[in-house]
Amino acid sequence: MIVCCGEALVDVLDGAECRSVPGGGPMNAAVAAARLGAPSAFVGRVSTDADGELIWGHLQRNGVDLRACERGPEPTARAMVSFTPSPSFRFEGDGTADTALESAELASLTPGPHIVHGGTLGMFRGRAADVLAQLAERHRGIVSLDPNVRPAVITDRQRWDRFHHRWLQACDLYRASDEDLDWIWPRRPAVNCAAELLEGRTVAVIITRGSDGATVYTTEGAVDVAAPSVAVVDTVGAGDAFVGAVLVSLWNLLGADRSALASLGLAEWRSIAERAAVAAAITCTRAGANPPFAHEVETARAR
Repeated sequence: MIVCCGEALVDVLDGAECRSVPGGGPMNAAVAAARLGAPSAFVGRVSTDADGELIWGHLQRNGVDLRACERGPEPTARAMVSFTPSPSFRFEGDGTADTALESAELASLTPGPHIVHGGTLGMFRGRAADVLAQLAERHRGIVSLDPNVRPAVITDRQRWDRFHHRWLQACDLYRASDEDLDWIWPRRPAVNCAAELLEGRTVAVIITRGSDGATVYTTEGAVDVAAPSVAVVDTVGAGDAFVGAVLVSLWNLLGADRSALASLGLAEWRSIAERAAVAAAITCTRAGANPPFAHEVETARAR
């Protein structure tokens, strides 16, 4: 399966109609993978409060496997997003369920190996950070990391660096935005960052640049992919949709065989990234983290 690990939270959108919507990078990626037709699971701790019920129902409706997911009485983390008088963000995440994950055992899922994906807040927050890092370190299948940096939430840079480094030691696929790179490795060209990552275990590095497309780096070279031109409503969840689409393509090609990952050539990576760029672009045409279904991606690619 494609097993996405980390936080599930709610984005509380302020406006004419104040409402809570399910969010969190790994949870969004799990939903994207399920909608795109792959067996998808979420591993994290979801609250039993009202917001947690909203998240749980969202995952169930989208066909995400929850057998390895925990529930707990801790509150749901909330990202308070206001658009008036100007855009602002406030995070409420002290002692929340996503940080209190006790274990990440995949025995309840189908026999592995699986593709394990992590990043965003779950990579470094609370007890969950060590639990998930251990999962990545012992996993036999493909390990994917999307740091998806949220500077407003990172209060301890050394702790973030420590867990990022642990994931890098286990990481086969690394996706980051150009803004992520600027924060992680300031003033370093993307090509230099990718070259350093490829010296370790990492087989492929994908750098996304929003409307300027993406670049895939491997030891064979690099390939650029354009972003489709669309009318953007917002970019929430676009990166998660991109990652979900990449993982589904890999699942369809390789299953979770990490030894086969290195055999993919640049032509195959181009096709993978092009499909992912379409998935991200469709997500940008609608409000919130609302990734497309497989038939929507195929229809858009056929145009």
